[in-house]
Order: sequence, then structure tokens, then C-alpha cells
Amino acid sequence: MVDVLATHGYWLIGFAALFGFLMAWGIGANDVANAMGTSVGSKAITIKQAIIIAMIFEFAGAYLAGGEVTSTIRKGIIDSGYFVETPELLVFGMISALLAAGLWLVLASYLGWPVSTTHSIIGAIVGFAAVGVGTEAVEWGKVGGIVGSWVVTPAISGIIAYLIFQTAQNLIFDKEDPFAAAKKYVPIYMMFAGFIMSLVTITKGLKHVGIKFSNFEAFTLSILIGLIVAGIGKYFISRVKVNMEATRDDHYHNVEKIFAILMVITACCMAFAHGSNDVANAIGPLAAVVSIVNDPNHDISAKAQLAPWILPLGAVGIVMGLAIFGKRVIETIGKNITHLTPSRGFAAELAAASTVVIASGTGLPISTTQTLVGAVLGVGMARGIAALNLGVVRNIVVSWVITLPAGAGLSIMFFFMIKGIFS
Repeated sequence: MVDVLATHGYWLIGFAALFGFLMAWGIGANDVANAMGTSVGSKAITIKQAIIIAMIFEFAGAYLAGGEVTSTIRKGIIDSGYFVETPELLVFGMISALLAAGLWLVLASYLGWPVSTTHSIIGAIVGFAAVGVGTEAVEWGKVGGIVGSWVVTPAISGIIAYLIFQTAQNLIFDKEDPFAAAKKYVPIYMMFAGFIMSLVTITKGLKHVGIKFSNFEAFTLSILIGLIVAGIGKYFISRVKVNMEATRDDHYHNVEKIFAILMVITACCMAFAHGSNDVANAIGPLAAVVSIVNDPNHDISAKAQLAPWILPLGAVGIVMGLAIFGKRVIETIGKNITHLTPSRGFAAELAAASTVVIASGTGLPISTTQTLVGAVLGVGMARGIAALNLGVVRNIVVSWVITLPAGAGLSIMFFFMIKGIFS
């Protein structure tokens, strides 16, 4: 049977590359809103500027730092031992998983639903493994953890966003002279933002380039960067001159301007970290197919070596998906859940980044989408339930719940079709 891989190897790699590109396209269309949605929604930048910024940082993250596809099988969701005798089934499965997850992401992006790209590919992999090989090939405990994360991660980020927004409200916006209060307290937020963003970039981004830091080094470096950011911020804020005769509304406007600059910086870091981390959802299964087909023994236990064309394919796919379809999900997150101002958007962005750091440290399976939606909800809740568009929230939650079964169902269908064609 194994000679299927030798006979049709080029075709299988070709399909895997095509569907891997589709998956990367879907990631760009759907997930990049996590980095840019709040910046656009709060009018800190226009949608055009957001797409250009995200293109640069997502591409940099994916291309420079996305290369560490740690193992052939995504996050240990299935037990590769069941495929040793039949490596061709793993190849068919990975190809069908990429096609299934890619199509689901394109549909969700068209409808403006922010779904999890990680959960799409995991659902697809679980689907073909459970039906094509046997339910015992799936690590069900890991799947249970993912389902639990639907509640846990949005809750954590929502609470953090609520707290950040409330402190800004109490320390700055409720004061007699909001601008004077901003001069005093915004550098502290800048320090926290610098610290969290450095930590996200070091833990999520740089480790893929082969630059590895111990936890102590990562924390020390991040604290140092946070202090530098605060110092620079303090200098520039002190240079801002405000007309003391101006109305209170003018002061608010000036304070929001400061938060807008902060937010764009956090968005760039999030885009870089996202590109480096989530490109693996597209190129992981693709790298697995290429390495199994090209290995003379079709050994599935070998670590997937990354062919030089795979990373650029993923990076270009993400950028194209973002450019063509990214606008729809950006609008859902930035405009349709609740009304965002730069300070609210900054609270949400910072909370999402903090949750990513917490999850990385504790090994929680996390979806950046669910984290950010939770954070935006937290900021909305700070202004009362009436500030939320509950119809949009309901649609988002429903789309999360159907992502795993949708990925699985499509993947099972494609698995039997591909198996029928090539066997």
C-alpha cells in the first residue's frame, strides 16, 4: 500500500501545498482581526492603514519566526502510533484537514464570524483520525481541554480588560483635569504594555527563530523594555502642550490621542506574535505531508523538516487573505460588538496579550480570537450590558461551538474522497 506515496507523491504534495495556501489565506482573513480589529474600531487607524501594518508585521512574524513547526502532528491531538503501518492515511488525512479547515475559515470570514483557526484545524484532524482510523487514535483529554477553553480564556481576558478599563476610568477620565492625570499615569500603562508585549514577542515569536531565553531572562528583558518604553512615553507626553482654557471634552480627546498611539504599537506586536504562532496551523500539516512523502521509508515519527518554499507560501497566504477578506471580521470585532474608543481598545488589546502570556505559561490551549472577543466584551460590560450588541455576541458564540464539528465533518468527507481517488 505504501507505494501509493511513491507513485502519487508529487500530486499529494501539490494538493497539500494548494490547501495549505487556502488555510493560510483563511487565517489571514479571519484571525488577523485579532491584532487590528480594536485599532480600527476605535478609529485609531483606518482599515487601509490596518491592513498595510498587519501585512508587514504578520509577514515578518510568519516568515522570520514561524519556522519552528515542532512536531508533525498538531499539538499532540492524535496518537501517531496508529499510523505507523499506514502512513498514506496520515497524508490523506492531513490534506483533507487542510482543505476542510481552510474552507470553513473562508466561509466564516465571508460571514464576518471571528472563529478560531487553531480549533478549525484541530477539529479537522480529530475528524479524519476518529473516523478514518479509530476513536482510540484521538487524545480525547486534549480535545476536552479545548472545549473548556471556550469558557476559560474569554473569561480571563474579559476580567483583565474590565479591570484595566476601570483603573483608567478612575485614575484618568473621572479626574478634574484628565490630561494632567494622563501625564502622571499613562507612562505606567506604557510600562505594563511594553512588558507584556515584549513577553509575548519573546515567548511566542523569537523562540521560533532559534533565539531562546530562560524564563528569568525573558522576564528581566521584558521589564527592562517596559521601563524604556515608559521613559520614552513620559518624555513625549510631557512635550504635549494643552490649552488650559480648553473644555473638558477637549482634554478627553487629547487623552484618547495618547491611547491611540499606544494601541497601534500593541497591535503591531500582536500581529508579529500572531504571524509567528498561527502560521503553523497552515504549514504544520503541510510540512508533515512533505516530510512523510519525501522520506524513503515514509517514517512518520521523524520531525518534519521544513522545505524552503513552505514558510513563504504560508506567509504570502496570510497576507493575501487579510488583504482580500480581512475587512469583514475586523468590522465585527472592532465595531459591531460594542462602541470602542482608543482607551477601551487599548484595554482590550492589552488584556488579550496578558491572557496569551498567562496561557503560554500554564499550557492552556488558547485561541487568540476567543481571547480578544472576551476582552472586548469585558470592556463593553464595564459600561453596562446595554453597551453590548447581544445579537452579534450570540452569533459569535454559536460560530465558536460549531467550528470543531464543522471542521470534523468536512474533513471526514474529504478524507474518504481523497482515499477513494488515490487508493
